Amino acid sequence: MTDENRFIARAQWNAAEGSWTDGPARYLMLRADTLMGMFRRLPPEARQSALDAIAAATVEAGGKSLRRYCDAAGLTAAELAPMIERTAAELGWGRLEIALGEGTVAMSVRHSPFAAAAAPTDGPVCAPLAGILSAFAAIALGGPARAREIACAATGNECCRFEVERV
Repeated sequence: MTDENRFIARAQWNAAEGSWTDGPARYLMLRADTLMGMFRRLPPEARQSALDAIAAATVEAGGKSLRRYCDAAGLTAAELAPMIERTAAELGWGRLEIALGEGTVAMSVRHSPFAAAAAPTDGPVCAPLAGILSAFAAIALGGPARAREIACAATGNECCRFEVERV
């Protein structure tokens, strides 16, 4: 990957508008404890629905970005994986490690801001990470896929781990 493929090099700050963009995508900085504090304040049944909704929104929005990166640079899934790992770190999403196998995709994440801000909790909370992995897995596997967090640092695990299934 060349330096121009790094998020930090592509991001544009518009001081007049007070905005960060990467092409057509707008970004914002938000404290992780603010976002996760919203989930913590929801009743348990609403919390899971909200986590599912943010995962689905990340699949949609993140999927658009991933497809744009693939189209613009002609990236394969194997080339896209390290770009996602690097961009996630540049966005403050932690240290991702994506594992591509023959027809499989998995991911582990160290230092997830979602887990750190939500801990301690009784269940997985890294829904945006599951969403971006789902979007990537759809590209890598050539069809719809769903990532599921099977271990979360917010529940006391060493790192967050995700597995993918085709849907």
